Amino acid sequence: MLDLTQNPQTLTEGLKLFFALIIGHALADYPLQGEYLALHKNRNYVPANSSQEPSGLWIHCLLAHSLIHAGFVWLITGRSIFAVAELILHVLLDGAKCEHKTSFHTDQILHAVCKATYVILITIGWVL
Repeated sequence: MLDLTQNPQTLTEGLKLFFALIIGHALADYPLQGEYLALHKNRNYVPANSSQEPSGLWIHCLLAHSLIHAGFVWLITGRSIFAVAELILHVLLDGAKCEHKTSFHTDQILHAVCKATYVILITIGWVL
């Protein structure tokens, strides 16, 4: 079993940690996001019953979605600094995607790059 708070010392251990982070990302982006958050995290989305939606709902949905991601990163790496980084980066990346500044594929690649960066920083000992 993978020790999720490990300090990877080898490429294999680093890849295992990266794989765990990608699994967490897939869970947070698909089954745990759901249609409601996926739609309402976009500030440009106008639901059919928009008069019944509170103003600024999108930021709450974007933060909730990003917090789910941050929670997975924290649970998997055991490092709160990466959870905070994930929260901020996820808000920025998904915000850019919602504004059509990045594509879906670019967004997903950038999220994977974030996870790879966490693993590299842990592996080289920059974050204990």
